[in-house]
Amino acid sequence: MITLQNLSFSIAGKLILDGVDLHLSGKQHLGLVGRNGSGKSTLFKIIERQLEYDSGKMQIEKGKTVLSVKQEMPDGNMTPRDFLLSQDLQREKLMKQLEDCSDNPELMGEIYDQLIAVKAFEAESRAAVVLKGLGFSEEAQNMPLGNFSGGFRMRAALGAILFREPDMLLLDEPTNHLDLETSDWLKNFLNTYPKSFILISHDRDFLNDTVGGIFHLKNKKLTRYNGNFDTFIETYALKQKNIEEYNAKIETKRKHMMAFVERFGVKATKARQAQSRLKAISKMKFVPVDPDDQTIAFNFPDPANILSSNILSYDKVSLGYDDKIILKNISGTIMSDDRIAIVGANGNGKTTFAKFLAGELKQKKGAKEAVGKLKVGFYKQDLFEKLKTNQSLYDFVKDKTPNASDKQVRSHLGHFGFSGDKVFQLIGELSGGEKARLVFATLTIEAPNFLILDEPTNHLDIEMRESLISSVTSFKGAVILITHDRHFLNRIANSIFVVADGSVTQFNGDVDQYERAIQSGRK
Repeated sequence: MITLQNLSFSIAGKLILDGVDLHLSGKQHLGLVGRNGSGKSTLFKIIERQLEYDSGKMQIEKGKTVLSVKQEMPDGNMTPRDFLLSQDLQREKLMKQLEDCSDNPELMGEIYDQLIAVKAFEAESRAAVVLKGLGFSEEAQNMPLGNFSGGFRMRAALGAILFREPDMLLLDEPTNHLDLETSDWLKNFLNTYPKSFILISHDRDFLNDTVGGIFHLKNKKLTRYNGNFDTFIETYALKQKNIEEYNAKIETKRKHMMAFVERFGVKATKARQAQSRLKAISKMKFVPVDPDDQTIAFNFPDPANILSSNILSYDKVSLGYDDKIILKNISGTIMSDDRIAIVGANGNGKTTFAKFLAGELKQKKGAKEAVGKLKVGFYKQDLFEKLKTNQSLYDFVKDKTPNASDKQVRSHLGHFGFSGDKVFQLIGELSGGEKARLVFATLTIEAPNFLILDEPTNHLDIEMRESLISSVTSFKGAVILITHDRHFLNRIANSIFVVADGSVTQFNGDVDQYERAIQSGRK
């Protein structure tokens, strides 16, 4: 269906893809992985013909459709259901023709036959199923798109592409705007998808559960591996080990030959042997071992104050905005060693609860008590919106912590991968992952003893997520997590709080058991 041969692409003289080969045919469910900035999204744009490659060949079988989720968020008075239906251009065209030929029964019959052939009369029910799975209630499906948040409008954009069922579906981080429950629905949808898809994702559990092969984009090259993500990791690690061992043997042999040349090269009786060895050395071919991609560690400082036992409690608390109550009559306690996952459908109040715990939202009713030395580091998505693109990293952190010395600021930034002159780079020049690290650096410079992380992985690739997991795991304070990344939750969380039906309750089980409970409730 799709073939790329020796394809290369560059931007402003910088080579992004070099001699990429790819062949896909039949039904295939595949993942595309690689570090941030390696060219994954660029490859998608080339396949969609949004970008023109420099050299090589690309062939897409005639009549096959290749589609991806559009980045423009749908808006206006159109409802989510009508938006999805409007994406089926063939159905729309036939329905219009049907309206215009009411006085021609013969032509109407022909159009009806065509509508049946393209399953046009099943379209509304299919659209409803997709929208329900993406979290739109029956009532919400018929509300204007302009009434929804940006996250839900992006869900509508995702729903439109799922509804159309192209021959090749290109998905670039589709779970970024989804809660755990909706991400679980999408996983099941993709597992039964009747055609092909390529999935860019940094959620390793999601990849493990949805794909049967992996494309790895590294150092401008694309390599295919069979199996899910965990199988890819094992195969790749073994491959690198074998290559390194082979190269080590070659290097040992080369050094031995060079030692002979250096020792006997000047002696007439050994000159011929020396020349022979020099030729052999020149013919030695090293298998190219790609230098490891830089994995920047998230090095959180130890809390300034290590707290013991109960650090925060709340009793019969109600939370909301203006006259609207979101959560009512909630009570609970946070302990110093807690690792709590907050789960629940988007819109139920997870972020509202997190803001309350962080001290950014005051309760409307009830009582809250926190220990005097509690210091909170709150990671949230809107921090990205407040980054000043024309400010340097150093100035940004210094503004947030004016009492910190020059040495403290530079040293702390160094713990998050920003060293030397990098600290004077403008924020606007950073990648999404680098901005995430900057935000983490800012909120941890004062050594908090309570971390609240609201979707901390959205801009991080798999390597950076693993590094963040390691840092959070070793953090000597309490942690609250809101994330759709199941691997992240499974590695860190030791308890689960469910936000639903205007309340917060503790779930007696782990993340996998919670997911099974969700699936059971849907049946």
